[in-house]
Amino acid sequence: MTNGHDVERAREALSAIPPDLPREDWVRAGMAAKAAGLDLDDFTSWSSRAGNFGGERDCRDVWRSFKGEGIGEGTLFQVAREHGWRGEGATQSGRRTRGNQRPQSKREAPPQRHGPRLSADDLWAQCEPASAQHPYIVAKRGRAEGLRQVPTTSKLRIAGHDVGGWLVLPATALDGKLQTLQLIPPPGAGKKLNLPGASFGDGVHVVGDLADAAQAYIVEGIGQAWACWQATGQPAVVTFGAGRTETAIQAIRKAHPTLPLVQVPDRGKEAQAQALARRLETLLALLPADKPDNYDCNDYAGEHGADELEVLLSKTEHPARRYRLASAEDLAGLPPMRWLVRGVLPKQGLAAVYGPPGSGKTFLVLDLAAAVAEGARWFGYSVKPTPVVYVGLEGEGGLSQRVQAWAQHHHKALPADLKFVVAQPFDLLEDDDLTELAQAISASCGPGALIVIDTLNRAAPGADENASEDMGRIIAAAKRLQAAVAGLVLLVHHAGKDTTKGMRGHSSLLAAIDTAIEVSRQGSGRQWKLAKAKDAADTDALSFELEPLTLGLDHDQQPVTSCVVVPREGDTQPQIRVPQGANQRIVFDALVELIEREGSASAPKAPPGRRAVTAARAIEAIRERLIGVDPKRQPERVRDALTRLQAADFIRCEGEWLWLQ
Repeated sequence: MTNGHDVERAREALSAIPPDLPREDWVRAGMAAKAAGLDLDDFTSWSSRAGNFGGERDCRDVWRSFKGEGIGEGTLFQVAREHGWRGEGATQSGRRTRGNQRPQSKREAPPQRHGPRLSADDLWAQCEPASAQHPYIVAKRGRAEGLRQVPTTSKLRIAGHDVGGWLVLPATALDGKLQTLQLIPPPGAGKKLNLPGASFGDGVHVVGDLADAAQAYIVEGIGQAWACWQATGQPAVVTFGAGRTETAIQAIRKAHPTLPLVQVPDRGKEAQAQALARRLETLLALLPADKPDNYDCNDYAGEHGADELEVLLSKTEHPARRYRLASAEDLAGLPPMRWLVRGVLPKQGLAAVYGPPGSGKTFLVLDLAAAVAEGARWFGYSVKPTPVVYVGLEGEGGLSQRVQAWAQHHHKALPADLKFVVAQPFDLLEDDDLTELAQAISASCGPGALIVIDTLNRAAPGADENASEDMGRIIAAAKRLQAAVAGLVLLVHHAGKDTTKGMRGHSSLLAAIDTAIEVSRQGSGRQWKLAKAKDAADTDALSFELEPLTLGLDHDQQPVTSCVVVPREGDTQPQIRVPQGANQRIVFDALVELIEREGSASAPKAPPGRRAVTAARAIEAIRERLIGVDPKRQPERVRDALTRLQAADFIRCEGEWLWLQ
């Protein structure tokens, strides 16, 4: 069991480690901190200093996952030393971290290697009133009132940093008790430092006076607080990081229960602020959406002036509600399902193709990817041409041969809109990997791409597919990737040992996806069918063969072979085009007749030979077909039906002209 001295040393060591580590190293530091006797508040306070801080809930979830997986307290001190911490000595009562020295006798007092620990009160007493000319105050257009600074002649070192001349910002409970201090270097001289060994508790820093205020602004840092106070004359509360916003709001509510609170989040942290605003019933003042991440209201005041910031802060809004109650009419007005492969794959969402080894699923997926990138029919189904990114994580050489085989069989190169990620490590559970892949896809393909991940097992190394927690993380990561590209993520996965039970792993995967395609093999025959499809009718299994091809000879003059997918003759799905809804069917049938009767073959942008009519002519000619509809609303209903028919790919509209797809 650790004693108080050991815990203080652990806090000092943790404070010396920069919190904006890669996630894996951040988790490792947290595990070591827990082993050293620190608690969740210590971990959250330390993490909140990072620019990529994920919030208190993320810290809490990660902290709870630490089960003592072999990382001890020694790791904490080792990592701290790697970042310049100079602490030595005991980390637990009766044990040392350096050398093979014997434990101290109980009669011996431990040597004072570092002198007595400096408390927040002691350091505050050693500081001098802040100068209005302090570089940080000048840079942020702030004021010195209520702040101090470490004398420039001081030799004080804290967490490995010389802090002479640094600005000192007190974090104080609303009853006036000093909790801790934040030390701020001059601009460009490093990052802000929270005093090691001291907890924020419910400490905040208030610029202005909360008593009799009309409202108060909630911000992360002192620069933002200065800007809000100067622009409005209303107090602003410094939370010392986005992760402490909830704690700060709760403390203010306890002392001032009726005071309206307005969160002013930095850019990129709106979602977190929205969630807190819904739960704690605060208002929001949001910065322009075209600003970069971490842009704050002090930046806005510097760019536009205090008067413009006052205007922005006056436009407070209630948080967007997560739930909106829709009427039956609202539901009827929703656009129809948008398809990538009609009746098989939706335009957006999560999907999976699975099957046992040797079933031909990777050949089938490559054939599907090529069809989508080209917009060619696939097993008789109509396809919406869409950019595709194929993340091949298994057998790059085999994938290369499959690509060559497809090109040889079809007598043409693969579509230009089919791109590959191969021979590059990718971990779906690593935030950096996921973010960089999404950015690369968005930059190259724009929104709406199909992303194939082959295979799920290789994309989540080390994860236990049978564990609900690990599978939940995999599903959440796949959904984040899908949301980032606004398209469809298709996971290539394995069947379980008992193929009658579907995909391998926890059942939550099947529940989370929109479409599951099962690939199976019986002897030399192979087939695929929809094992799950939202908003699609059941289909019979469709058969295919893998036709072997010889691509050439290798260095040993042995034949290099691969295969291509060949649908079994006559075993493809016929195209079925049946508009949904009575009005859509009436309008579509009437439009077919109108185009046959009056359609022009020279409409701009229409495909060669395709006849078209103007939308105005269609509305005028078709409106009276809607029997039972108020004549005044007939044009509106026809326009609505035409919009839905276009969304469902039954018709195409360019400018004033429309034609059949």
